[in-house]
Amino acid sequence: MSKIAEKEIEGIRKMVEAEFPDDPALQQVHIARKIIAREAELEGLSFLEYIKSLGKQVEDVY
Repeated sequence: MSKIAEKEIEGIRKMVEAEFPDDPALQQVHIARKIIAREAELEGLSFLEYIKSLGKQVEDVY
């Protein structure tokens, strides 16, 4: 579950669709990256640090 409000995600989606109007696959990639970047920002981490922290959580489970 995302830590970002649904309204903010909708704004991201609209912005990306306008940026890449004819490429739904590229839209999906950019939407996902922007959501992850926003979640990292909310956690006070860089994009890379946030991704590494998610990987660490998975490692701790196994």
